[in-house]
Amino acid sequence: MECHVYYEGDDDPKKCTARRLEKFDRAILHRSMGGVPYGVVLNPHAEQALSPADKTDALDTLVALDCSWESAEEAAFSMNGIHRALPFLVAANPVNYGRPFQLTTAEALAAALCIFDERESASDLLEPFRWGETFLTLNEEPLRRYAACTDSSEVVAVQDDYLAEE
Repeated sequence: MECHVYYEGDDDPKKCTARRLEKFDRAILHRSMGGVPYGVVLNPHAEQALSPADKTDALDTLVALDCSWESAEEAAFSMNGIHRALPFLVAANPVNYGRPFQLTTAEALAAALCIFDERESASDLLEPFRWGETFLTLNEEPLRRYAACTDSSEVVAVQDDYLAEE
């Protein structure tokens, strides 16, 4: 599965996971919205949760958005593709460690790969980050449970169940 990132460049380049993914050939960065291919767009404002049903032979492209939270909603709405939100997961990156829904671009792409039952690809994608394996370990149970779902409604039910346990 190809990973693409629409990159606005409005964060600290030293902490930018999208730039690091590009450096290690794990993702393709696009600085123009027109260059972003059609695919599954990870959009925190989407109305439907990402599920294994979103992975099809025709859609072998994951697209993430790397921009400030202030412009994320506006930018995401203009992207072509099938928009999906990630379910509850906890960040492992040093800036937002332990905070739910505060994932880096790399964590978001890896989570989507896990939900698509591509754990090895997720691990490879996170390899350039010292906290990458920690992300997969921290979220092992929910990612496993989300990957076992058939559709978005099941993912939401698992998320609700998981949050009720917390």
